[in-house]
Amino acid sequence: MLSAELVSSVLESAPDAMIIIEASGNILFANRQVSSLFGYEAEEILGQPVELLLPERFRSRHVAHRQDYAGAVRTRPMGAGLDLFARRRDGTEFPVEISLSPISHQGSMLVAAAIRDVTDRMRAERELREARAAADCASLGKSRFLATASHDLRQPLQALLLLNGTLRRLVQDEDAREALDHQDQALGAMSRLLNALLDVSKLESGAVRPEVRDFTLAPLLEELRQEFAPIASGKGLALTIEAGEAQVHSDVTLLAQALRNLLANAIKYTSAGQVRLRLVPVPDGVRIEVGDTGCGIAPDHLPHIFDEFYQVGVAANSARDGYGLGLSIVKNIAQLLELHLDVRSRPGEGSTFSLDVPGTAAAVGNTDSTSRQRRSIGPRDGAARHLLLVEDDAGVRNATRMFLKGEGFRVSVAASYEEASRLLDEKSDFALVITDYHLESGRTGADVVAAARARYGEGFRAILVTGDTTPEIRDLPGDARLRVTSKPINAEALLGLIASLEQA
Repeated sequence: MLSAELVSSVLESAPDAMIIIEASGNILFANRQVSSLFGYEAEEILGQPVELLLPERFRSRHVAHRQDYAGAVRTRPMGAGLDLFARRRDGTEFPVEISLSPISHQGSMLVAAAIRDVTDRMRAERELREARAAADCASLGKSRFLATASHDLRQPLQALLLLNGTLRRLVQDEDAREALDHQDQALGAMSRLLNALLDVSKLESGAVRPEVRDFTLAPLLEELRQEFAPIASGKGLALTIEAGEAQVHSDVTLLAQALRNLLANAIKYTSAGQVRLRLVPVPDGVRIEVGDTGCGIAPDHLPHIFDEFYQVGVAANSARDGYGLGLSIVKNIAQLLELHLDVRSRPGEGSTFSLDVPGTAAAVGNTDSTSRQRRSIGPRDGAARHLLLVEDDAGVRNATRMFLKGEGFRVSVAASYEEASRLLDEKSDFALVITDYHLESGRTGADVVAAARARYGEGFRAILVTGDTTPEIRDLPGDARLRVTSKPINAEALLGLIASLEQA
C-alpha cells in the first residue's frame, strides 16, 4: 500500500502541471508545476473553481462540460479535436493539452487533470505548415512560369535548329560540317532538356488534362517497337515488345509518353542483354512491364529515382548523360492518370518498371491511325509547292523561310493574321500553311487555318506549330489534314510533317 506522502511526492515531481478536482469543480490539489505554469501560489487556487484557470469566455461553457463528464467519467483527452487554451494569473492565454483521469476516493469521484503547455509545439507545427506552403507555392510558381513562358523559351531554339538545318545543306567544307555536327548535337541536347523541363511543368502546374477513352494497345506497341528497335540495335541490345490486343481505358498520349520514357531509360542503363516490354493480365486491366538486364538499382537509391534531376551514381556537378527527368515525368503521369507505378530491381541483374492500366470490356477499334502513324521524311521535291508561313517572331520567321526556300519551296511570309488573310485573298496557289499558334492582336494560328480553308476548301492542309503548354492546345479539334506540333521542331521533323500531309 502506497503512502499518501509517496503519492503526493510523485505528483509534485511530475513534469506536467497536475490538479485534482472535486465533484463540485473545486481544486483539491495542485503540484508545483501549476504554480510555474499559471503564476498562482498553491494557496491561491486551492478550493477555487477550476474555471479560474480558463479564459473568461470559456468559463460558463466549461461548467456544463464538467457536469457532463461527471455523468460519464473515463480516462480521455479533454476537448479532443479542439484547440484548448488556459489563462495565467496575469491574464495571458496559452494553448494546452489536458488529459483527464477519474479517481475513486472514499466513496466520491475525483478527477485528475494533467495540463501541458503546447505553445512551442504549435509554433513549430505552424512554422512547418508555413514552410511547406511556401515550398509548394515556389514549386507551383516555377511550374506556372515554365508553362507560361514556354513559348518564349522555345522561340530562339526553334530558330537555331532551322538555321542549323539550312547551313548543313549549304556548307561543303569538311571542318565546317564537323562543327555543324557538334552544334547539332548541342542543340539536340538543349531541345531535349527544354522539352523535359516543360513536360514536368505542364504536369505539375495542372496544364495537362487527361483525355481518357477506350483504345487497343496494339497500335501503340507497334509504334514503340518501330521507334526503339533501331536505338536498341545500335547498342547491341535485343528489344522485345510483345504484341497484344489488350484494350485499356486511359489517355493514349500520356500513356505513350510514360512508356517511351521507361523504354528510353531501360535502353540507356543496359549495356548488354535485352530490354523487354510485356503485358501481364491483372484483375482490373493489364500490367505493362518494361524490364531490362542492365546495371540494376541499389535499395538505398530506389526511394529517390523518381525525384527530379536524380540520377543513380551521378554526382550533381559531374557530366550527365541525360537530365534525370524521365522517371519524374513517368511518376507525374502515373499520378495524373491514377495508375499504380512500381519498380523491382537487383543490382547487377536489371530492373523492371510496371504500370497498371485499367481495362475495358468494350470492343474498340485501333487508335487514331492518322494522328499516330509514323512519319517518314519525303523527298525534297517541292520546287513547285507554294507555302504560306505565318510567324510573328522575326527570328523564327526568317530562319524557317530560309530553310524552306533552301529545300526548293516557294514561301510567302506573314507576321500576323491580317497579313496572312491578305495573302490568301491575293494568291490562289498555296498548297500548305505553316503557322505559329499565338499571333498578335489576340489572333491564333487556328484562325489562319480557318481563313485558309474558307478560301481553299475544308481539305486545305496546315501545320500548327506551338510552344504553348496550356490545355487550350490539347482541346484543338484534329483532322487528317492538320498537324499540330510543339516547338522546338528540327529541320528533318518539319520536312517529315510536310511529307505526311502530302500523302494525306
